[in-house]
Amino acid sequence: MNGQETLNALALTRINHFNLAGLLHLYHTLGSATAIVEHRNDMSDVVSDCSPRLLEGLKKLDEALKRAEAELDFCHRHGIRTLCMNDDDYPQRLAECDDAPLVLFYKGTADLNQLRVISIVGTRHCTSYGQDVIMRFISDLRNLCPKALIVSGLAYGVDIHAHRRALDNGYETACVLAHGLDYIYPARHRDVAARMAGQGGLLTEFFTGTNADKVNFVRRNRIVAGMADATVLVESAARGGGLITARIARDYNRDVFAFPGRAGDVYSEGCNNLIRDNGAALINGAADFIAAMGWEGDAQLDRARAEGIERTLFPELSVEEAAVVDVLRGGNDMQINMLSVKSGVPIGALTAMLFELEMKGVVRTMAGGMYHLIG
Repeated sequence: MNGQETLNALALTRINHFNLAGLLHLYHTLGSATAIVEHRNDMSDVVSDCSPRLLEGLKKLDEALKRAEAELDFCHRHGIRTLCMNDDDYPQRLAECDDAPLVLFYKGTADLNQLRVISIVGTRHCTSYGQDVIMRFISDLRNLCPKALIVSGLAYGVDIHAHRRALDNGYETACVLAHGLDYIYPARHRDVAARMAGQGGLLTEFFTGTNADKVNFVRRNRIVAGMADATVLVESAARGGGLITARIARDYNRDVFAFPGRAGDVYSEGCNNLIRDNGAALINGAADFIAAMGWEGDAQLDRARAEGIERTLFPELSVEEAAVVDVLRGGNDMQINMLSVKSGVPIGALTAMLFELEMKGVVRTMAGGMYHLIG
């Protein structure tokens, strides 16, 4: 992504006041932030249904551009990447969502578009039962699904225990913050955040100088839900942020799972109610989760990669798989977002399809999340 496009995208985020639907409508209509800026003085002629508030903001873009320049300077000095929606490294699952942020700030090493991404959420008052559930779930998950990105919010309780257990088990883990990357909240989790910068990452949509206000935690929940294949609720009271994340995940057509608890336990009430109301599937452990997601072959695939699997000479392919293979034949080594565009297969279905093609020895993943046609 060129510097001017990034600068323009940041400026638009500043003047937008989080009216994401309106901004994304302009972005998808015109194709880039730069095109929006170029038409800022005649936008009503180009896009007739542009909101009056956004039109007014576009007329005051100069101040926002100055603020964007200062933010870019901070990012360059602190090793923070800016991921615009058109960037290959932007979380493509999140890009499918109607209220995705135009720009994300990212400090880390993990691929945000890897084959398996799992969000783990829940109460900030995690009990010993919840801690045991997280420890067992992530430990068993590591054996059954060796490669996955674990996502949470770095908050007290379930979040921080999920991050710590992921790190201890060799998983990459990313946190989504409710403030800018100029500080860490809560401060006592700085040590975990530092580990994650080298074994995962820190992600936010907020500029520096943004306070960790309550409304920002609610906003960041949609990113936690949207960038993952599935959301797992560990413990929750009858009301709580984890339930909000689960609801958003369902709205995004993501899979939602919950661990049941003992009747009458305060911090199992939310999970039990969600399961009762068919808002989440009940799981008792990693094996249940893997089976429900259809990921049973991950350990087998990992061994096959290590042993250098050879594909059969004429593997049987479905019509959709054959279409993906034809796209790769026309221009090999593509990332999943480009494959989705060229094949017409939605990213959610495409990730499962590429996994099957790997199992058949037809494709393999390369550095940078590229898919390569073998032979």
